[in-house]
Amino acid sequence: MIVNERITGYIRSLDQGDGPLCGEIEKKARAEDVPIIRRETAALLKAIIAGKQPKKILEVGTAVGYSALLMCRVMPEDCHITTIEKYAPRIAEARKNFQKAGEEGRITLLEGDATDWLTSLCRDNAQFDLIFMDAAKGQYLHWLPMILDLLPAGGILFSDNVFQEGDIAQSRFAVERRDRTIHKRMREYLYELTHHSRLQTSLIPIGDGAALSVKKYS
Repeated sequence: MIVNERITGYIRSLDQGDGPLCGEIEKKARAEDVPIIRRETAALLKAIIAGKQPKKILEVGTAVGYSALLMCRVMPEDCHITTIEKYAPRIAEARKNFQKAGEEGRITLLEGDATDWLTSLCRDNAQFDLIFMDAAKGQYLHWLPMILDLLPAGGILFSDNVFQEGDIAQSRFAVERRDRTIHKRMREYLYELTHHSRLQTSLIPIGDGAALSVKKYS
């Protein structure tokens, strides 16, 4: 954990919850080790959405639909989420959860590889006010040029799980050999976010690390 456990526990103790359905989805996902957004990170994401009031949101990495439903709770009524997932069992679970929540009309789930869908969305000149990245961490850098094409000036990119349980601050030789490739790619991604001429980025030590990037107007 990258943040003091006592502080994290205190933050979570203040959380008001997100209703019975989201609570049920969260409990089941954590019991089955499905990677879902942490509560303290979710609180930050919801605050950003409440302030930004986006009309269109893109989520890369649906999992079982938990984070999409959290965003639905605070986004404007006329906002629409497009979310991408390729793992079939999770797609089925997400669709079931969207139906239970009565949110099928505000969420479009795209089934398949994120690279293919991002390429297609760019080709269609799609634009999203906010993009939530929570998929294969090793692909973040590869997707970034497409993500930037999909963001208008003033658009927000929220990237989750960027600190790899604190390993990101370690030398590549200090991490397990099997983790060195993703460690290298994530460090390159964070460097690009913080040095890109079109982005203003803050790296936030919350949950497992979040990167908040805004596309500049000039």
